[in-house]
Amino acid sequence: MSKDKVQVEPESAVDYENLEPERFDPEEEASLIAESNSHKAEANALFTSGKYETAINKYDEAVAVCPNYLDYELAVLRSNIAACHLKLEEWKEAISNATTALDGLDRLERQEKEKEEQEKQEKQGQSITAAGSSTGGEPADAEAEIISAGAAKAGPALSADPADDSVEAARRKRRDDIARIRAKALMRRARARSELGGWSNLEGAIEDYKRLAGMSNLTATDRKIVNAQLRALPPLAKAAQEKETAEMWAKLKDLGNGLLKPFGLSTDNFQMVKDEKTGGYSVNFRSTGGK
Repeated sequence: MSKDKVQVEPESAVDYENLEPERFDPEEEASLIAESNSHKAEANALFTSGKYETAINKYDEAVAVCPNYLDYELAVLRSNIAACHLKLEEWKEAISNATTALDGLDRLERQEKEKEEQEKQEKQGQSITAAGSSTGGEPADAEAEIISAGAAKAGPALSADPADDSVEAARRKRRDDIARIRAKALMRRARARSELGGWSNLEGAIEDYKRLAGMSNLTATDRKIVNAQLRALPPLAKAAQEKETAEMWAKLKDLGNGLLKPFGLSTDNFQMVKDEKTGGYSVNFRSTGGK
C-alpha cells in the first residue's frame, strides 16, 4: 500500500520575524487587556510604595497576559519595568527592558505609517476612479479647478467629512502617546547606560541623549538633565575608550609574549611606527641589540 508523500516546507523558507502575530477575537482580546490592566494597576501602586521587586513581578504578569501584538501597551509595561530596575540600580536589566520598549514603539510607528500610506493610496485611487467616471473617462485633471495663488498658499481646506477629521485627531493623539513613551524609555535607558559605564555604554547614552535633545515633548526638568549629560559624558567616554584600548593592548602584548617566548623573542622586538600621512601603522623588527 503506497503512502502519499507530504511536502514539508524547509524551515529556512519561513520568515518568522515578519510573521503576523495571531490575533484574538475582540471579546477575548478585551478580556486579556482588562486582566493586564488590573496587574498593571497593582504594579503601579507597588512602585509608588517603593516595593520595586514586587512591582516588577506584577508588571511581568501584565506582560504575560497582554496580547503580543499590542506593541504600545507592551512598551508602556516594559518602560515601567525599566524604571523599577533603575530604582534597584540594576542597570543591565533596565537597559534591556527600555530597549525592548523602544523596539516595540519603532515597530508600531512603522506599521502606523504603512497603514496611513495604504489608506492614502486607496483614497487617491477612489478619487481618480470617481473623477474618470464623472467625465466620461477623461483624465482626472481635465476639468481641474483653477485656484488663485493666495488660496493655494493658505493651505488645504478643512475636510468636508467629519469622520476624516476624527481619524486624523486620533492619529495625532496616537503619535503624541508614542512620542511620550519613547521619551521616557530613552531617558531610562540613557541613565542606565551612563551608570553602568564603559566606553560602549557611555557612547550609547550619548546617542540616546542626542535623540532626546531633538524631541519637542520633554519637560523642562528632563531637558535640563539631557543638556547637562551631553556636556558631561563625552570626556568620560573618551577616557573610557583610552583606558579600554590600553587594557586591550596590554592583553594582546601578554598573548604575543607567550607565543614568541619559545623563539627567544618578545613583543619588545617589534615596534609600531605610525605613518603621519596615511594614519596607518607598520611593524619594524629590531633585535635584542637594538638594530
